[in-house]
Amino acid sequence: MMKSLNAVVSIGTLAALSVLPFESAAALGWRNQQAAEIQRGYTVAESRYGNGTVTGAVRPSRLGPQVQLPSGRWEYCRRLCSETLRVETIDFWDSRSNGIVSDECGIFGCLTIKGYY
Repeated sequence: MMKSLNAVVSIGTLAALSVLPFESAAALGWRNQQAAEIQRGYTVAESRYGNGTVTGAVRPSRLGPQVQLPSGRWEYCRRLCSETLRVETIDFWDSRSNGIVSDECGIFGCLTIKGYY
């Protein structure tokens, strides 16, 4: 009886550990990139629509890193400071649909889905 109880507890423990959220390699990659941006003190954003590049200062703050827009305003970085800078400046109009940012890259980078009909 005791052996079967230990087996059930062990299986239950393994099952509980298997559902704990583990940070994906992609998430770790962008965290490392964000840390590099903060350490360097600036970031460079490149347009996805051929609008050029823009550079902005990056600083750490109590609530997370911030990037300085060309206007001088500081914006909290979302996923990456470079991505926030891109969406808020050079791709401002291209990245919005009905006033909502719809073209910001996620934790897996900029994925493009192309369908063939």
